[in-house]
Amino acid sequence: MKIVVTGAAGFIGSNIIQGLNARGIDNIIAVDDLTEGDKFRNIADLKIADYLDKDVFYELFAEGAFGKVEAVFHEGACSDTMESDGKYMMDNNYTLSCGLFNTCQRAGTRLLYASSAATYGGSDTFKETPQYELPLNVYGYSKLLFDQRMRRECGDNFKKFKRQVVGFRYFNVYGPREQHKGRMASVAFHEFNQFKAEGKVKLFGEYGGYGNGEQMRDFVFIDDVVAVNLWYFDHPEISGIFNLGTGRAQPFNDVALSVVNALRGDKLDLASAVKAGLIEYIPFPDALRGKYQCYTQADLTNLRASGCDHVFADVQTGVSKYMTNLSAA
Repeated sequence: MKIVVTGAAGFIGSNIIQGLNARGIDNIIAVDDLTEGDKFRNIADLKIADYLDKDVFYELFAEGAFGKVEAVFHEGACSDTMESDGKYMMDNNYTLSCGLFNTCQRAGTRLLYASSAATYGGSDTFKETPQYELPLNVYGYSKLLFDQRMRRECGDNFKKFKRQVVGFRYFNVYGPREQHKGRMASVAFHEFNQFKAEGKVKLFGEYGGYGNGEQMRDFVFIDDVVAVNLWYFDHPEISGIFNLGTGRAQPFNDVALSVVNALRGDKLDLASAVKAGLIEYIPFPDALRGKYQCYTQADLTNLRASGCDHVFADVQTGVSKYMTNLSAA
């Protein structure tokens, strides 16, 4: 069985390869752009059959150069929510993905692709229906447009085609192999580095009707993201667009406190950590005003209805495990 993973040296792609390897699957074609050479570290310890640059792969795949491919995990994208070059974003996240979908359909290859919670933004409801979809940035729009294209191509119930097409709307993913992401790395990763450097962590202060550090997100651990991807891989009869979060919003304060307690081996409460100067609040940046989701929480109704009953880690559990991983690196 041959598998393709795009964005293979990225955060989620490399973890999916690790998950496949754990099952004994290593006939994997890894696709990425290693212009940022340090990303090689994410796949250096993984087993793959071949590597191709993204500028070469898509045309060769369309020509049938790789023979029978069972499935493509399409994680390759520009995921910088602060990127303002709309043409670049649409070329990478929409146009390229449309071509990949067409090739998969012709070749009889299953497509499991990365969508995003950034497709939302119009309300505090995060359900996979058009009435709640209103992205706040061009990244979110590029992901939404491809989801809309899939609805048109596959039908609203995704039953038009026999071969599986699944989109995952990732919420705030954190965990190992994200060190290359710079400003787009998770809050937990940045706070680990802050604490190591300064002995404290910093959070945004009051904004959007939320108090200091009280803005809430659905933080989902990378191990859970991989597990859900592989669950759908095991169920090729199921297609659709599904939220991939925990279904449980938690404040940024929970992340910060979990980082502090994990690295100190402590069990402080929030008030004690703030009083001790271990958590500090900074003014909300002007550059993010009007572009920032103060609250996200995945509605898991459709995911659960499809039969996926995976149990997700809470912030305290996932962040503690992640801090152990980072500390050992």
